[in-house]
Amino acid sequence: MSVDLPKPIASYFAADKADGDAVARCFTRDGFVKDEGHTYQGAAEIKQWKAVTSTKFIYTSKPFASQQQDAIFVVTSRLTGTFPGSPVDLRYFFRLEGDKIASLEILP
Repeated sequence: MSVDLPKPIASYFAADKADGDAVARCFTRDGFVKDEGHTYQGAAEIKQWKAVTSTKFIYTSKPFASQQQDAIFVVTSRLTGTFPGSPVDLRYFFRLEGDKIASLEILP
């Protein structure tokens, strides 16, 4: 199933298949990610977060639902991979600024 995503969010999911540099480029200069109880702010921390996550687990992420709630885009994606509890559906809460992501929070 394909879901229509705003360009910055579609770019994020495409970059997630690549590397930390590609993911970090999706964010504003002061952009941040909240994941598993930690916050990663700025390009260097976001790049490191992606690098660590990619070395711990091999996974694929397939967005299947999207809705907008005020200024927040909520995308639900199925993650399948080498982690406990796979597969799992996660919700991604994106706040955009122009053509970049200002914030992303990932929740179960």
